[in-house]
Amino acid sequence: MKTKHELELADVKAIAAAAEAEALKNSWPVTIAIVDDGGHLLWLQRLDGAAAVSSHIAPSKARTAALGRRESKVYEDVINGGRTSFLSAPTIDGLLEGGVPIMKDGQCLGAVGVSGVKSTEDAQIARAGIAALGL
Repeated sequence: MKTKHELELADVKAIAAAAEAEALKNSWPVTIAIVDDGGHLLWLQRLDGAAAVSSHIAPSKARTAALGRRESKVYEDVINGGRTSFLSAPTIDGLLEGGVPIMKDGQCLGAVGVSGVKSTEDAQIARAGIAALGL
């Protein structure tokens, strides 16, 4: 049997705090979602001023990144590259940049999804959150 790393509540709180700090530093009203490696929601935080729809988009981006074990931007690029049939892929519905997997020793521990500002800025916030783990 293999040993599997997993996120603990302290890890989730550290990611959320660092992501929130990055968003607040830039005055970006976003929703931050953190999921485990199966795409199950562990944390959802909607900052003041964030659009209501971002509470649906952020978890979808996170779930897509966790299940695919790659940034959600990869799927956006595939679709923008002309492979529109990928829109029918089951369970994968956060096909926009802003979902970033949390990787350790080649294993996906989960992902962070952010929604509310430009997609590159969403991803910046997600990466800032993940960086708090020092992986």
